[in-house]
Amino acid sequence: MTFQEFLNIAFSPVNTILSVLLGLSVVYWLFTIITGLDIDVGIHSDLDVGADTHVPDGHIHAPDHDASAWMHFLKFLNLDIVPITYFLTLSLLITWLGSFYLNYFVPMPTWLGLLILFPLMIIGMLLTKFILKPLNPFFKEINHKGEASYAFLGREGRLKSTIQDDKIGMMEVFIGSDPMTLMVRSQDGVKLEHGTYVMIVDEDQEKRLYYVQKSMRY
Repeated sequence: MTFQEFLNIAFSPVNTILSVLLGLSVVYWLFTIITGLDIDVGIHSDLDVGADTHVPDGHIHAPDHDASAWMHFLKFLNLDIVPITYFLTLSLLITWLGSFYLNYFVPMPTWLGLLILFPLMIIGMLLTKFILKPLNPFFKEINHKGEASYAFLGREGRLKSTIQDDKIGMMEVFIGSDPMTLMVRSQDGVKLEHGTYVMIVDEDQEKRLYYVQKSMRY
């Protein structure tokens, strides 16, 4: 394969988005390695999570009871143990490799190549799960930083999703320089927009769910 052939396939209509995302991932990891800083790439959503979860440092923790199908799926992929940045990077690489070599050895119409991306993504996520599984003990060690001993009542942070009524959302707080993401609900059911600074005023320790209201300092 010549370099020109590589570029033609890597930046074909089918693979361009994957190639750009993979390039951004490389830049992210190089920046992280060089500077030692971990960029928080938040996924903002107004979806009703439907599960009581606790997400410290990019991990997703969902109890077995009262969990939605989505949270069960995340646990199936071991995202309650594996940091999501590791998982996304590896699954993206596997998907890109599959699409690249498939288009190299089996030339196909653009529409078919795009259609095949979806099963390739699923295969990539499943392979990533099994590839990272031997590292689960390591991820468990770096995942537990004593977050259960922290007293969150009275702490302030920023909402990463909009909450209202019984909808559950995400809130980011900092323990020193360490960012942590908690699952929260509006104390009085009042609508609180994404980006609003709020204060934790109550908690459900069993479900690890925190109740918040708008911070008066902002």
